[in-house]
Amino acid sequence: MTAYPETLMNALRAEPGLKLSDRATKAPAWWPSDAPQDKREAAERMKELGTLLSDLQERLFASALQEDSKDSVLLILQGMDTSGKGGVVRHVMGMLDPQGVQHFAFKTPSAQERAHDFLWRVEKQLPAAGLIGVFDRSHYEDVLIHRVQKLSTEQQVEARYPKIVDFEARLVAQKIHPLKVMLHISRDEQYARLSERLERPDKFWKYAVSDVEDRALWEQYQLAYEIAIERTNTADAPWYVIPADQKWRARLCVAELLLATLQEINPQWPAAKFDVAAEKLRLEATR
Repeated sequence: MTAYPETLMNALRAEPGLKLSDRATKAPAWWPSDAPQDKREAAERMKELGTLLSDLQERLFASALQEDSKDSVLLILQGMDTSGKGGVVRHVMGMLDPQGVQHFAFKTPSAQERAHDFLWRVEKQLPAAGLIGVFDRSHYEDVLIHRVQKLSTEQQVEARYPKIVDFEARLVAQKIHPLKVMLHISRDEQYARLSERLERPDKFWKYAVSDVEDRALWEQYQLAYEIAIERTNTADAPWYVIPADQKWRARLCVAELLLATLQEINPQWPAAKFDVAAEKLRLEATR
């Protein structure tokens, strides 16, 4: 295993007073010298990560059979349109066993969901013990879109930040390990990706007319992200800001963060609930 993962994680972690304009979206100067430097090297490392993640995921899944084991992981993906959330789900989570992954993409809330507190629908989708949950967008939309689009009052939005902090503290207490990722894409790269969607019939389904409307509010969204990250960046539930202009780099970063999270949990194989020696004899008798 290379030495760079810890250096990479420290560089990705959001710092107090984060300014997204100061964060590189492509080929960061701080990128570790012993980390993959191009697509080819990243592909080789992803193969290694696939093996490591698969083993740890199976151990996590199996560990849930133990009464005192309640660990799960919750990967929270946020980012502007075209930032690559879907690609991360396909290429990173796609390396895992589907039965151990729980994916949910939050859309515009229904009338029933709007009748409840904004965290109500989120609580219903939390991963059970042994699973790796993925939120494609999340409860953070209620302080991002709602702040920019003024779908809630300023007072309502402000009241949600401490609720989110409390909610995520409860997750940690329940051994649901949050991994909060912002895919940080540049305005120019978003333009290129939206343009491609308008040129390719197989990409039309990904395009929404609201994408251009949101793009016109780029600076407001960047500020909303900075505020949300600043208000909810805690020691137990930190934010990671990932350069997302290069898809291979963004996916590699998420995979490394997921690996580090699972290694920290260090799930153990459950002990046999039967007499192993006796079962070997019983099996042998059936030859």
